Amino acid sequence: MITVSDKAKEKVAALRADAGLSDAFRLRASVAGGGCSGLSYKLDFDDEVKPMDQEFEDKGVRVVVDMKSFLYLAGTELDFSDGLNGKGFFFNNPNASRTCGCGESFSV
Repeated sequence: MITVSDKAKEKVAALRADAGLSDAFRLRASVAGGGCSGLSYKLDFDDEVKPMDQEFEDKGVRVVVDMKSFLYLAGTELDFSDGLNGKGFFFNNPNASRTCGCGESFSV
C-alpha cells in the first residue's frame, strides 16, 4: 500500500482544484530510470486506470501505481513539505537503500 500524509492530502486537493480536475483524476505515482541515484519518482494526475495498475486510497486520495513501480514503492508514504529546506512532495520509501541529497532519486 501507498499512504498519504495529511499535508500531502491538502496539497493534492489544492492542485486538483487549481487545475480544474474532477475527482475522476487519481494521483499516479511511478518510478523511472534516472536521477543521480539511479531511479527517480514521478507524480501526475491521471483519469485512466490500466489493467495491471494497483490502486490505493488513503485519507480520500486515490493513488494509482503501475505494477513495475509498485515493486519499488510498496510501503511508501507520500508527504509534502513547505519548509525552509525545500518545498514539494517527497517519498518516505522504506525500500530505498540510498537517496540523493535533493530526495528526488533513490536506489534499492
